[in-house]
Amino acid sequence: MERETILIIDFGAQYSQLITRRVREANVYSIIYPHTITLEQVKQIEPVGIILSGGPMSVNDEGAPYLEPGILKLGIPVLGICYGIQLIGKILGGEVETAKNREYGKAILRIIGESNIFKDVSKNSTVWMSHGDYLTHLPDNFKVIAESDHSPICAISNEEKNIYGVQFHPEVMHTQEGIKIIRNFLYTVCRCKGDWTPHNFVESNITIIKEVIGSSKAICALSGGVDSTVAAVLVKKAIGENLICIHIDTGMMRKNESAQIGAMFDEKLNLNYYHVDASERFLENLKGVSDPEKKRKIIGNTFIEVFENEAKEHGNTKFLVQGTLYPDVIESTSVKGASVTIKTHHNVGGLPDKMNLKLIEPFRELFKDEVRNVGRELNIPEEFIERHPFPGPGLAVRILGDITKEKLDILREADDIFINEIKRAGLYNKIWQAFAVLLPVQSVGVMGDSRTYDNVLALRAVTSVDGMTADWFNFNYDFLGNVSNQIINKVRGINRVVYDISSKPPSTIEWE
Repeated sequence: MERETILIIDFGAQYSQLITRRVREANVYSIIYPHTITLEQVKQIEPVGIILSGGPMSVNDEGAPYLEPGILKLGIPVLGICYGIQLIGKILGGEVETAKNREYGKAILRIIGESNIFKDVSKNSTVWMSHGDYLTHLPDNFKVIAESDHSPICAISNEEKNIYGVQFHPEVMHTQEGIKIIRNFLYTVCRCKGDWTPHNFVESNITIIKEVIGSSKAICALSGGVDSTVAAVLVKKAIGENLICIHIDTGMMRKNESAQIGAMFDEKLNLNYYHVDASERFLENLKGVSDPEKKRKIIGNTFIEVFENEAKEHGNTKFLVQGTLYPDVIESTSVKGASVTIKTHHNVGGLPDKMNLKLIEPFRELFKDEVRNVGRELNIPEEFIERHPFPGPGLAVRILGDITKEKLDILREADDIFINEIKRAGLYNKIWQAFAVLLPVQSVGVMGDSRTYDNVLALRAVTSVDGMTADWFNFNYDFLGNVSNQIINKVRGINRVVYDISSKPPSTIEWE
């Protein structure tokens, strides 16, 4: 394999994706596989280094995740984190026991030995612990290189075989020197070149896409979101006018959204696209449906029907461009990180097999922020790059209950006020996602001298890096008061506004 790769082997850790991100942030490509990965699979991947993640179980538990011992004998540098260090110890002849004093949270790491992994790292620094077991006896030819108050063996190394283990989590921000430790593993131990950059990604993928598509045509469902927009621009660079973009207005878009993004496609991105207004069809199919899963399925099926009809209008179309991201792959495949650029289409995203299209997924190995960086490399304007994520079913999952045109219009107006005020306050790019939700709840209010009995609207705004976890955004009260007043005064049908202060987990970002 030409591209240097760090293999992350996952033992069920909550931080596995974070490890992958930290490696990529250091300009080295990384992929995640489950602990069931075989020796032969590792050989096929040809990683320049392997990182063993943490995990929730004890290595001494019956049925605990394990690793083929031969993987540690390949001569590939290895870094074990938390569960990973314990597994290294157990496989290579050390001993792991239940700790008398478990460590959760911050601890002081004291470096007591020389090691490549701790090059230029402070002798004493704060690290993040999360373990109930610890290593009590070293495997042969290993040495202790760091300790903490409750972990006498907090970091180990076998410099000759380039195998290292740390009891703490260097990937989390609470570990002060964590990034430096990861970079030491990548650049000092594994001797990586650091060629995982947006520029290299764009150049290599344009070449691959040209070779795969040839003189055929590709079709792209262009929603106006970051992923589909950047994918379309990238593929167009490869095949030019043979890319056919279709924008379907489902009627579930935000205020004036289809018109605005259409103008931007034309004026700023020079994307030739077909606009299809199917809003009446979608509304008719959704009539009287309240269950969120049914709404999603109806919208997905209707989208397929419309998209399929449009695709038939264009001859020699053999490929479908889709903006699948790496978190989708990790969460939906049994072999995490089994990443390919192109595959025969098998009902991905709900599209039917009978379309007989082969799938082009240029971002199948990227996180959202990496897609944004690719967009910048392609000189896509920031107004596209920084757009907040928007769900495929659109406003249909932001109206709790059945969908009507009246409800959609109410929500559109309220959402537009909220987003415009966020932009006016200079907060839009500090927020991962912000939106309004129309609740199936009515409450008593007073407007003038009249009693009202109108809808309750919830506002939602969160901060996040990749959408996997999120915290609610802390607006000041004056901002929220102003937005609430504007919505209640300007939008007929709403007399009460509330703000959602739930984090993910346990809540999700969207309400449905």
